[in-house]
Amino acid sequence: MSISLNNFNEVQTEPVQADDVAARVKAARETVGYSIEDLAVTCGLANEELIDIESGADIDPAKLRRIAAALQLPPSAFLTL
Repeated sequence: MSISLNNFNEVQTEPVQADDVAARVKAARETVGYSIEDLAVTCGLANEELIDIESGADIDPAKLRRIAAALQLPPSAFLTL
């Protein structure tokens, strides 16, 4: 699965792979010292939703925006190469 950068109102250069987004989300969460439970509370998603995102099974742009806001990052932080 891939996601187009257009989903974040940016110029499309190439698709980003779900596994790359998943790894960036997990790395960002760990950098701030959050557990999955901490991030779930902060962004209002269920633990299972975050597990799906971090495994690459779900890269819903709306959920990525919520996670980015909770981690005080721009959504593009999960998409940059």
